[in-house]
Amino acid sequence: MNDSKNLILAVVLSALVLLGWTWAANKYFPTSNPPSSKIEAGKQQPLPQTGTQPSVSEAPKVTQSVAAAVGSGQRVAIRTPSLSGSINLKGAQIDDLLLLNQKQTIAKNSPPVRLLSPLGAPGAYIAQFGWTAVSGQAPALDSIWTADRQVLSPGQPVTLSTQTANGTRYQIKIAVDDGYLFTVQQSVLNAGGQPISLRPIGLVSRATKSADISTWTNHVGPIGLFDGKANYSVNWKDLDDGSSQSFNNSNGWLGFTDKYWLTALVPQAGMNGEFRKSPSGGYQADYALAPLTVAPGQTVTTQTRLFAGAKEKVWLDRYEDAGITKLSKSIDWGWFEFFMRPIFDLLMFLFHTVGNFGVAIICLTLIVRAIMFPIAHKQFQSMAAMRKIQPKMKALQERFKDDKQRQQQEILKLYQAEKINPAAGCLPILLQIPVFYALYKVLLVSVEMRHQPFVGWIKDLSAADPLTPVNLFGLLHFSPPAMLAIGVLPILVGATQWLSMKLNPQPMDPAQAQVFAIMPWFLVFIMAPFAAGLQLYWITNNVLTMAQQWWLYRKYGLHFSDTHPVHT
Repeated sequence: MNDSKNLILAVVLSALVLLGWTWAANKYFPTSNPPSSKIEAGKQQPLPQTGTQPSVSEAPKVTQSVAAAVGSGQRVAIRTPSLSGSINLKGAQIDDLLLLNQKQTIAKNSPPVRLLSPLGAPGAYIAQFGWTAVSGQAPALDSIWTADRQVLSPGQPVTLSTQTANGTRYQIKIAVDDGYLFTVQQSVLNAGGQPISLRPIGLVSRATKSADISTWTNHVGPIGLFDGKANYSVNWKDLDDGSSQSFNNSNGWLGFTDKYWLTALVPQAGMNGEFRKSPSGGYQADYALAPLTVAPGQTVTTQTRLFAGAKEKVWLDRYEDAGITKLSKSIDWGWFEFFMRPIFDLLMFLFHTVGNFGVAIICLTLIVRAIMFPIAHKQFQSMAAMRKIQPKMKALQERFKDDKQRQQQEILKLYQAEKINPAAGCLPILLQIPVFYALYKVLLVSVEMRHQPFVGWIKDLSAADPLTPVNLFGLLHFSPPAMLAIGVLPILVGATQWLSMKLNPQPMDPAQAQVFAIMPWFLVFIMAPFAAGLQLYWITNNVLTMAQQWWLYRKYGLHFSDTHPVHT
C-alpha cells in the first residue's frame, strides 16, 4: 500500500513539475527559430533639456518610418566591416545603426539586425553627446552641426562643429573601429570674454523596452558597471514604478542590454550616471561629468567611448584590454562564470577547428566523457558490486517485509560488510550537472551560438527543435500548441535516456521501477523548449553512456539480463 501511495505521489509531483515547466517554457523559451531581438514600435524618446543632468520630458508619437526618418535631413554615413548606418547632423545623434554580421532571421535574404533607429520612427533608439551649461551658454541638443567629411569609417574620423552666439566653438570628433566601438572627443573653445562652466553629458535613449524577456538566468534592460561591479539589479519595472536610479562612479559604464546586443556609454572620468523613464514611456541611461571651467581663449577636451553592437566575447575581451573595465560582464554569465568561460572558450575553439557548431558540441561531450571516464569506471564497479548482492538484498526484503526500519538497518549492514557505497553511482551525474548548466547558459546568452546550424532541419542550435511529428514533420500546415510542439531531438533525448536506464541495475522495489520507467518520457516534455544544442549534448551523452556500459559489460563478463532482477 505504501509503495502504491509513493508511486501516485511521485506521478502527481512529476505532473506538477511538467505543467509548471510548460508554463515557464511558453513564457521564456522559443519554440521555433525566432527572429532577432529588436526594439518594438512605440513613442519616441525626447531629447534632454539643459541643466546639471540630462532630463526627460513628454515626446510625440511615432510619425514616420525608419526609411523616411533616415532619408530626411543631413547625415554622415557610417561604413565599417561590422556596421552600417548614419549620424544625424540635427542634434549630432548616432541614431541609425545596422549590425552587418547579424541577421534578423535564419532566412538567406534576411536583413541585418537594426540596433539604433531615429527619433520619430518605430523603435526609436539613439546615442547622443553634448553639454549642459552651469554658467554661460551651451548648444541646444537639437542644434544643427556641420561635418568635415561625409563618411565615417575606420581610420577616417568625422568632426562635427557648431558655435553659440558669443562665438564659443563646440566640436564632437567621432572615430570608429572595425568592430563596435566609437570614440567621441568633445571640445570647447571659449571665444568669449568671460569664463564659462559646462558639464559634458552623454545619453542612450530608447522608445520602449527590449523585445527580449529578462529572466532569472539572463538580465535584459538597464545595465552598468559601478565601483568595479556589474549591476544587474535595475530592471524595467524599477523605472516603470517612477523612480530613477542614480550612480556615482569613477571608472565604469552604463547603458541598455538586450539578449544579444549592447549599447553602453564609457566616460573617461568620474560620472554621475542615471537610469530613468520619461512620462511618455521611453527609457534613458545618461551621465554628466564634473563641471569644467573654460577660460577665455582656452580649449578643453573630454573623451567618451560608445559600444554599440553584438556582445561577441572576442570584441568585449579586446575592449577590456583597451581599458574598458569588465565590459564582458555585459554578458550575464551568472554565478558559475568561473566555470562557464572555460566551457565557452573550449566550445569556440572546437567550433573554429571543425567548422560546425553541432559537431563542436559532440566533440565537447566526448572530451567531458573522457575526463570523467575514471569516475564512471568506479561507478560501474559499484554497480557491479550492487548487482552481486541483489539476491541477499532480496532475501532481507522478504525476511523483514513487515518491518521497514529493520529492513533498512540490515541492508545498511550488508553495504558495510561488502564495502559498498550505494551513492557512488550518483557522482558522475552530479559532476555533469555543472557542465550541463554551463552549456545551457552558453547557448542561452552567447550571440556566437545564435543561428548556428547543425545538419538537416536543425538550422539554429540556440532555438528549440522546430520539427515535430505532431504536424507530421511539417506536412500538415499548422503550428501545434507549444505544449505539444515536441521536436525530434527531445524525443530522442527521452528514448536514449530510457535505453541508458534499462542498462543500469533496476530497482528491486516495483513501485520505484515504475517511476523510473516513466521519468524519461517526462523528460521529453521538459527538454522540448530548450535549445537544440543542449538536446544534442544530452543525446550524445546518453549514447556515449550506453557505449561505455556495453564495453564495461564485455570487460567484466556481464550480460544485459543481469541488470533485471526477477520480482516475486
